[in-house]
Amino acid sequence: MMIRRAFCTKALPRRTFLKAAGISLALPLLDAMRPALARGGEPPAPRRFVGMMTNMGIIPQYFFPQQEGRDFELTPYLEILKAHRNDLTILSGVSLPGVDGGHASEKSFLTGAPGASRGSFKNSVSLDQIMAEKMGGDTRFPTLSLAIGNESLGLSYTRSGSMIPPERSPLKLYQKLFVENTAKDQAASRLRLSEDRSLLDSLREQSKRLEKNVGAADRDRLDQYFTSVRDLERRLAKSEEWLGKPKPKVAVPIPEDVKDGNDLATNSRAIFDLVRLALETDSTRVVTICVNNASVTPTKIAGVHTNTHELTHHGNREEKLAERRQIELTQFSALAEFLTALRVVRENAQPLFDQTSVLYGTNMGSANSHSNDNLPVLLAGGGFKHVGHLVFDRKKNYPLSNLYVSLLQRMGIEAGNFSSGSSTMRGLAMT
Repeated sequence: MMIRRAFCTKALPRRTFLKAAGISLALPLLDAMRPALARGGEPPAPRRFVGMMTNMGIIPQYFFPQQEGRDFELTPYLEILKAHRNDLTILSGVSLPGVDGGHASEKSFLTGAPGASRGSFKNSVSLDQIMAEKMGGDTRFPTLSLAIGNESLGLSYTRSGSMIPPERSPLKLYQKLFVENTAKDQAASRLRLSEDRSLLDSLREQSKRLEKNVGAADRDRLDQYFTSVRDLERRLAKSEEWLGKPKPKVAVPIPEDVKDGNDLATNSRAIFDLVRLALETDSTRVVTICVNNASVTPTKIAGVHTNTHELTHHGNREEKLAERRQIELTQFSALAEFLTALRVVRENAQPLFDQTSVLYGTNMGSANSHSNDNLPVLLAGGGFKHVGHLVFDRKKNYPLSNLYVSLLQRMGIEAGNFSSGSSTMRGLAMT
């Protein structure tokens, strides 16, 4: 009986051979070769990640609770998220080591690259792009880089440190996700993929010749480069496969394009709705959203008549703080609606919320003083064992980049470090 149970739960290796008289014959695919979970029920739902940053700061006293742990008293901003409080972790006393420069630090929010204030600054690869490299071929779009606001500032950066231009238009995003490409567009895409493949072939040949004339250390570096080339080749092949597959159909009307970049509430909800649809249809599993308010004057919000950037330099004046608070309340309301929408969507009888790690934060602890320590950050959903208010030293901050290591591992990626992060986040466990 014990033997029978072991046989039923353990899958045979796919490369199992029958051997006799010196002849090996591969077996056909048997039920016993399939994972037990696949035979007995639905496969586990894929993990997803949404990273958001608002670049004009968050007023600390309206965000951070006074109490540590689960039994914290809700602050004005967290009151809006109260329906999700059991699935939130609020972080106090965190920052990105070496990341400075006030507003300039916005470029490093998902990369952790230090020295943003220096003229010689060069960014590094962002968290979402590491995720896309490892698992992006499973979806039509390895990642989506999006922005809300009047300017095209994104959070996603390539390995060369170049920003991936974000999409700000709800209409263009909808078309990208759900409207079939014309035959002409598909032909152009195939041509670009062919040209990219030819370029990779050329680079590989040149690198092979170079490999013969360098030392051992450089050969190791070239080997890492070849690994990256092979990964890119696999992604190109996956992209070509997706060209021949129809896009998902959704029963929602085509959204209107952005008519007023200052209408923060409408634009935020339009983008968040499309992100939810993109995740629900498994068009992508990795999304970044930069909420760039610098040049936004959201006069459609009651009580607001001043430019957002100007309001960040409030000098603790009550009238300026009141306007700024209304703007941030609007942003947290849009976030709350997005989290609620993720709960409604079901995948394998589980809420999409449980499979989606949502990071929301800002690059400045105080926009008024342009400080880059004590960053207001929260993590929602994703199946983590959330602990409420997780507090670290406000004078000697804990690396936020350690959370990024946890997020990579939660996505199923083997990673012991990322940027300045050298371990998973202390105090935050995964289920």
